[in-house]
Amino acid sequence: MKYTRLDPNVTTEPFMTSIDARSLAAHVLVALADAQSRGRTARLDELAEDLDVRRTDVRSTVTQLHAEGHVDAYRLRLTMSGLALAATFDGCLLKEPHRAMEMPPPSSLRVA
Repeated sequence: MKYTRLDPNVTTEPFMTSIDARSLAAHVLVALADAQSRGRTARLDELAEDLDVRRTDVRSTVTQLHAEGHVDAYRLRLTMSGLALAATFDGCLLKEPHRAMEMPPPSSLRVA
């Protein structure tokens, strides 16, 4: 998936980012485990905001984790296997879910 978002360091030029699905899945698992350990139920929009990704990306990641049996997507809670994965990831340095790609300068873009 690719979408445009503004670079926080440059306020005028957008750049393209794509989501690293595995990295996002690890971040979602850790965030859900953190919420569960505090006795809270996570919400999709909160997860998206905390991870700085689109709700659509979080929704598709939760759906995939549900299909694999790591998350109960209906209640947005971890299963035992999801909890085990989150415990493994907790404390690790996880990759950022964004992969930035430089956009070519406008002068090099051609219209077909």
